[in-house]
Amino acid sequence: MHLPMDDVQAFVLVAELGSFTRAAQRLAITQTGLTRRIQRLEGFVGLALLDRTTRRTTLTTAGREFLPLAQRVVEDLTRGLERLRTTARLSAGDVTLATMPAVAYQRLPPVLSAYARQFPGNRVMLLERSGVLVTEAVRHGAAEFGIHITQEPREDLQEDLLSTDPLVLVCHPTHALANRAAITWAELRDWDLITLGGSSGNRAPVEAQLTRAGLPIRGRFVVENTPSALALAATGAAVAILPSAIGRGMLPGGLVEVPLQAPVLHRQLSLVRRRGEALTPAAAALYDMLLKTTLAAGM
Repeated sequence: MHLPMDDVQAFVLVAELGSFTRAAQRLAITQTGLTRRIQRLEGFVGLALLDRTTRRTTLTTAGREFLPLAQRVVEDLTRGLERLRTTARLSAGDVTLATMPAVAYQRLPPVLSAYARQFPGNRVMLLERSGVLVTEAVRHGAAEFGIHITQEPREDLQEDLLSTDPLVLVCHPTHALANRAAITWAELRDWDLITLGGSSGNRAPVEAQLTRAGLPIRGRFVVENTPSALALAATGAAVAILPSAIGRGMLPGGLVEVPLQAPVLHRQLSLVRRRGEALTPAAAALYDMLLKTTLAAGM
């Protein structure tokens, strides 16, 4: 059923102004055009709403009953449209972003701080997930977009590359490996390792390379996220295999990164969103800010 909103607005104006002439002028249409709108509305409801003579225009009984409802409809629609226009103009609203804990800890705080200054009325909710769970949160609509480890192209998802980071060895500054210029994967057999398990997106490539190097796929310590691995490495109990963060000044507690070679492996981070679905203005503003921040930092 097609709701004749233009005709309802015309009826309200005629009723409030008591004049077809003034109502037509307010709507910037001809009196003939206004008459057609009223006739369409009366045809739609099946009742006469206005009595019009050469001297005056009055409401019928049905028109008097309908007018308060018509006024509320026009007022609610006008307010709703104005709110949408304000939302679009100011990028106002709430944003739900899915991300890995390490990204939430290392990369997002300065960007979110800048976003909060630019959009003080907006609220950001972080869904901290491991690996593929970020992707699934976006795919199933729990988050508007996410930051995940770049995957094979998928028809339902769109990715925008954020950074490419080499995998490195992270250790306490007093550890025997801290002063090494580099270390090969094969040399790791002599050291206690911290590896990522669970649904970590880094798990598969690290385990594959450990297997190729003839090493166990599980380290002495297995944790599910990067912050836990960093905290454990900071005790000096073992060394962690993680994506490099030193270039962003995000290595806590004086920890040291030692390049891993033979081969050098990389982890790519991407923004991910549902393909063909527009982001809300608030989410689009944060999405663009993340992309611009990444490009400006050269990451």
